[in-house]
Amino acid sequence: MSRPPADTAPRPAGVVHSRRRAGVPTHRRPGGTAWRARRKAAGRAYELLCLAATCVGILVLLVLLADILRRGLPTLTWEFISSFPSRFPQQAGIKAALVGSLWLLALTALFAVPTGIAAGVWLEEYARRTWLSRVIEVNIANLAGVPSIIYGLLGLGLFVRTLQLQRSLLAGALTMALLVLPIIIISTREAIRAVPRSQREGAYALGATRSQVVWGIVLPAALPGMLTGIILALSRAIGETAPLITIGALTFIAFLPTSPLDPFTVLPIQIFNWVSRPQPAFHAIAASGIIVLLVVLLSMNALAIYLRDRARRKLQW
Repeated sequence: MSRPPADTAPRPAGVVHSRRRAGVPTHRRPGGTAWRARRKAAGRAYELLCLAATCVGILVLLVLLADILRRGLPTLTWEFISSFPSRFPQQAGIKAALVGSLWLLALTALFAVPTGIAAGVWLEEYARRTWLSRVIEVNIANLAGVPSIIYGLLGLGLFVRTLQLQRSLLAGALTMALLVLPIIIISTREAIRAVPRSQREGAYALGATRSQVVWGIVLPAALPGMLTGIILALSRAIGETAPLITIGALTFIAFLPTSPLDPFTVLPIQIFNWVSRPQPAFHAIAASGIIVLLVVLLSMNALAIYLRDRARRKLQW
């Protein structure tokens, strides 16, 4: 009887069979020392590459901020903030654009935040998993990546012309609400999913209804995550220019809006108007306008972050 091959020969109990093939060097095997060293070196090289990319991005941002501060700080005065636009750069101010941006931000939050949170809660807690709900989810995810100019065209056709809102704050706010609505819905759903299921089950075990669980357990626990999405959404809304230019927001206004139906302008449009002029003096006050826009944006984010952290500290799992 012929003897079986060495790889398949029976082994005595307690003897470990080695799969090392004869003639294969140790440094070529997956578990070899040289292979592990190469793998570690590749991981280190990738880490350094990511660090270099991060440093380059931060360096470019710092250079841009330094250039804006160098140009804009000399002309950033109280007269600049409290004056209306003018065709003379020494007399031009940003008052109308600043007030218009605050109006637009407040109205956008009024329309988008409750609607987005309600849609996210319905999709995550109440909607049945049918083909219709899946179609809605896919369309919301796709709408989050649509270019902002498309929303501007939609606002122009629907709010400005069909609903006859003209070039008003209300038309601009509704357009921006459509723009940021998918972001709020998606962030709300993700925040609700992050709530431990044991919290819901414990509430149901105590006899709570679904509405009581949603309003008393799920929403308070998901509030920090939802505030993060709201921060991102409103930050995008305050810096958008293309949709507002499309619906016909004005670039020169020498009065303040007093109602949602009044004409308006915003900081990005006013800055764009100054940058497009050839005089260097307008470029300097455009840099001052950018500083004001950054201060408004950072103040809004700081307030939202404070509210988010305060809500997070109240959570006790």
